[in-house]
Amino acid sequence: MMSLSITTPSSSVNFASKLNLSKSSFQGVRIAQVCPVHARTAHSITTTRSSSSMVVKMAKRDEELKEIRTKTTEELQEEIVDLKGELFMLRLQRSARNEFKSSEFLRMRKRIARMLTVKREREMEEGINKRISRKLDRKWKKSIVPRPPPSLKKLREEEAAEEAKESA
Repeated sequence: MMSLSITTPSSSVNFASKLNLSKSSFQGVRIAQVCPVHARTAHSITTTRSSSSMVVKMAKRDEELKEIRTKTTEELQEEIVDLKGELFMLRLQRSARNEFKSSEFLRMRKRIARMLTVKREREMEEGINKRISRKLDRKWKKSIVPRPPPSLKKLREEEAAEEAKESA
């Protein structure tokens, strides 16, 4: 419930009781908010709802981590390269002002980060310290052969199939 009143030099006029605004000596507006008890209980319900949705999100992330952990290190590295290529293609689409899903940026970046985390966990299990890990990462990055991301390959295949239909 909200209460609104106008203060004048002589007295204050409450809108709930009087709507007389003909006086010209207006000094300001005072707004007071009264919070009823039932509004607090409604807030606690939404908190409960949001915490249950967090449980669902956590379960999805755990499933994704289990999937990532089942892959070998080489498969992880290949998928990291593919996802970085996809991320690059999204950046190109954004710069060309093409239509794209902006949520894909966050999703891909988080997936890459999870993969790199799993990769680093495996290195720590093998006893590889941070310094050596960075050297290995530099070697790995230099050994990457540039190739088009899977989405671009798929697009090229679709275009080739369309050209084949047109020529036939």
